[in-house]
Amino acid sequence: MPAHTLRSPRAILRSLKPEGRPGVVPGVILALILALAGWQLARLPGLTLAGPMACTLLIAIVYRHLLGYPEALRAGISFAGTKLLRAAIVLFGLKLPIDVVLQQGVPLLARAAATLLFALAASAALRRLLKADAELTTLLAIGTGICGAAAIAAAAPMLGSKEQKTALGAGMIAAVGTLFALGYTLARPLLPMSDAVYGAWAGLTLHEIAHVAMAAAAGGPDALEAGMLAKLSRVLLLVPAVFALQAFRSRRLARSGSAPHVPAAGWRGLPWYLLGFVAMSFLAASHPGEWLPLPAGWEAGAAQMTTLLLTTAMAGLGLSVNLRELRYALRPLAILLIVSALLSAFTYLSL
Repeated sequence: MPAHTLRSPRAILRSLKPEGRPGVVPGVILALILALAGWQLARLPGLTLAGPMACTLLIAIVYRHLLGYPEALRAGISFAGTKLLRAAIVLFGLKLPIDVVLQQGVPLLARAAATLLFALAASAALRRLLKADAELTTLLAIGTGICGAAAIAAAAPMLGSKEQKTALGAGMIAAVGTLFALGYTLARPLLPMSDAVYGAWAGLTLHEIAHVAMAAAAGGPDALEAGMLAKLSRVLLLVPAVFALQAFRSRRLARSGSAPHVPAAGWRGLPWYLLGFVAMSFLAASHPGEWLPLPAGWEAGAAQMTTLLLTTAMAGLGLSVNLRELRYALRPLAILLIVSALLSAFTYLSL
C-alpha cells in the first residue's frame, strides 16, 4: 500500500471535525470531571439534600470565575449543556411509567394541573408587578409547576432561551427547592396530618423529584409512596405543557411576523427529546425487564445514567454563567420564593 494512503488515528479523528474548530470531546470530559466532583461533594454531610446537580452547578460557576472560561473547549461545553441535557430528558421518561399515574385517576391529575396553573398565573402576575425578566420568570414558573431543572431544560428551547438563563433557572430552582425540602423535613413532626397526606403535600409542591423523595421520607413509607405518585402526576404534564407553550409562542410570533423562525406547532414540531420522553414512559409501563434480556437492576442503572447525564449537563450550563449578569435575576428569584411559599400554603390548606 502506498505510504501516502496511511493515516494515523489522530489524523482520522481530526478529519471528523470541521477545519479550525475544536472537537467536543475535551469539553465534555471537563464537564464530566466537574460532574463527578459535584457528585462527591453532594455526599458530604449537609450537602446530600442539595444533590449532585446543584453541587455541580456551583462548582462549574466557581471554576469559571476563578480560572476563566475555557474558550478552546467551548464546543464540548455547549454540547454538554444542550445535547446531553436533552438525552437525559429522554431517559427521564423511564422514571415515569405512565400507567402508574393514570391508575390514580382524574383527581390526582387535576391537582397536578392546578399546581402548574397556579405557578404560571402567580408568576405572571408578580412579574408584571415587579417588572421582572419575562423569560427567566416563565422558566422558573414551569420548573416550579412541573419538575424543576428537567422542565426548565425542556421548555427553554421553546422560549428561545440562551444557556445563561437556562443555567440560572436550574440553579435557582435547585437552591430554592433544597431550602423548602429542608423546611418540610424539619416541620414534619409539628404537622397535624397523616403520613400519606404529608407525602401528597410534598409531591404536589416541591420542585425536584429528589426534593420530594427526601422530604417525603421524613414521613415514612406511606408518605414516600404518596409523594412520588403526586410528583409523577406533575411530571406527566411536562409534554402537554411544553406543547402548549410551543403553540402559544408560534401564534404570538406569527402575529409579529417572526413565524418562520419558530418550530411548527403540532406533534411534528415537538422537540425530539420530548417525543423520546413519551416513548420511554410507555416503555417503562410495559415492564421491559419481563420481555427483554435486561440485566438485574437495570432500572437503577438507567436512573444513575440519567442523573449522570443531567449532572454533566449542569456542569456545561454552569460554565456558561456570568455572575456579572445576575442583576436581572434578583426579581425572578424573589418571585420564585413567593410563588413557592404561596403554593405550599394553599396546597396545605386544601388537603
